[in-house]
Amino acid sequence: MDKDLKISYRQKNPTVCPICSFEFHREEMFSGGGRLIAGRLTDELRRNFDVSKKYGKVYPLVYGLTVCPSCFYSAFQKDFENIEAAEIDKIRDLTAARKNAINKFFGGLDFNSDRGLHTGAASYMLAVDCYSYRNKKMAPTFKIALSSIRAAWLFTDLSKEKPESPFGKIAAFFYKKAYHSYVKLLDIMQTGAEPVDAVGNMGPDIDKNWGYEGVLYLTAVLTVKIGSKESDPVKRMENFGKCKRYLSRLFGTGKTSKSKPSELLDKTKDLYDKINEMIDEWNQEIPPAAED
Repeated sequence: MDKDLKISYRQKNPTVCPICSFEFHREEMFSGGGRLIAGRLTDELRRNFDVSKKYGKVYPLVYGLTVCPSCFYSAFQKDFENIEAAEIDKIRDLTAARKNAINKFFGGLDFNSDRGLHTGAASYMLAVDCYSYRNKKMAPTFKIALSSIRAAWLFTDLSKEKPESPFGKIAAFFYKKAYHSYVKLLDIMQTGAEPVDAVGNMGPDIDKNWGYEGVLYLTAVLTVKIGSKESDPVKRMENFGKCKRYLSRLFGTGKTSKSKPSELLDKTKDLYDKINEMIDEWNQEIPPAAED
């Protein structure tokens, strides 16, 4: 293929997997050249990209993680080689389980080949598993939350390409995982149980760091998307009460700032109104208490 038409390249210097010592060359995405044409921002703060006439459909998210092609250890680039012996032992012991999962859901994948939707979605699925065994100073809860929402997005993309596949169910699983992880993350950010400075870009997508405000907003979005399906009406109302408090923190004075751009405040207001409408509907469905 013409070099000018390539989306990615391989790093010249090799990366050595700390788990299995396999040596490989990390794939990076080229910047510029019209490869990415920014489209609309979704309600989940995902940036869509329009199809390029020159490069076709490009998914920058699929390059976000480093994955060992041999043992399927997956992590964000800055964490990949920054790992302690105890973590290595745990992740190495579960190599067969990771490979079995990839075979079960994808029929096998080759991470030596150029990244696509399948390997991109799989990379985040693997990261959710691997970060479960990382220590607190790596801020694993946040990285599990971030990997979960990105996995949900990419598996949704796959399900649209192949509606008959199980990818839609896998996407639903990761949306639930993201919801529970973001709710847990808010408590952690309040208590300082994990270092926020170890997170870096809070995403949730790669084009903009929405910071703490983005975490609050996305938690509320996921509460509406996932928490509204809670079968227990009392628990559901509790979830939405929390959700309104998250959004109230974002409202503040209602004025825009660097951390609260108008785009986020507008989305927050719309979401707040939607939550109030849903709560009103549920209250009407609750039968009145019987009189003595």
